[in-house]
Amino acid sequence: MADTHRVTFVPVDIEMEVTEDETILDAAFRQGIHLMHGCREGRCSACKSMVLDGDVQMDDYSTFACNEAETNEGYVLLCRTYAYDDCEIELLNFDEDELLGGAPIQDVRTTITAIEPMTADIVSVKLDLTEPTEFEFKAGQFCDIHIPGHDDTTRSFSLATTPSNPKQLEFLIKKYSGGLFAGMLDSTLQPGQPLSLTGPYGSFTIKDGHVLPIVLIGGGAGMAPVLSLLRHASETGLNRPMRFYYGARTAADLFYLDEIAALGASIAEFSFTACLSESTDDLPPGVSVEHGMVTDIVERNEPNLARTEVYLCGPPPMVDAALALTDAASVPKDQVFYDKFTSPAFD
Repeated sequence: MADTHRVTFVPVDIEMEVTEDETILDAAFRQGIHLMHGCREGRCSACKSMVLDGDVQMDDYSTFACNEAETNEGYVLLCRTYAYDDCEIELLNFDEDELLGGAPIQDVRTTITAIEPMTADIVSVKLDLTEPTEFEFKAGQFCDIHIPGHDDTTRSFSLATTPSNPKQLEFLIKKYSGGLFAGMLDSTLQPGQPLSLTGPYGSFTIKDGHVLPIVLIGGGAGMAPVLSLLRHASETGLNRPMRFYYGARTAADLFYLDEIAALGASIAEFSFTACLSESTDDLPPGVSVEHGMVTDIVERNEPNLARTEVYLCGPPPMVDAALALTDAASVPKDQVFYDKFTSPAFD
């Protein structure tokens, strides 16, 4: 049996136990402590923290997320860090409301009810909850889907649905050529088959009590968590301005336009802009469109971006460009929310 140690987090004054065979982030999830996180693969730096005391080691991480100078100073990525002593760790990014108030991580069994193409490379996968009887999550969060027949292999996808109907779930999944899960969506996976999930994860959620306008920037399957937030805003009567910019290549890559329009009509101040990088031809009537990269269009249209909360979800290059934009616009980091899935999670 692995030795157990105690980790103390400051400045939040939270303590927990961690065994030597689990990462500090996984130990936190196990005990209902929701630390900031993103890729959970040591590549995005969302869980970067400072070790003040104790013996820890990091495995398999990107130096882009935590460079050598930072590790020499004591910075670590909690998703790749193991404790071998009692430790004191300073959290650099945290949400006090979420730390002990998030939804518990659960193993969930579902049944596939539909697999429907949305575009040439994005499909909607709809599931009915089988076990447990209730699945608690927040709009905008994501889950790990366990790949059938491949032990311990998962892919991360955002929920498009909301907690108002937690027994029926929807994921929007982009199919990548040669992808393990994508291949199954085209062949072996069928309605009626079981599918296991673990979650929810992520901080791509609307925070209670906040009043700033919301700017949503999405691309590809990043439509899913944004759609979840829009559905949630409509259901709850959220009284905050929301502006949604969706990046795609052509009009053929757009989907859920009718629902977005209907949801927007129920939100006090809402706009949707299709940002098409290649062609603006054949666009359905009534859709606002601009030609160019989504981040360039946001920069042109949002001169006061620093006075908004920005939600980002899409392919890593888009998220990287959007984060560079928020930095250049001096958006405070606690007003930027994103889940950046790395390449293994995209297939």
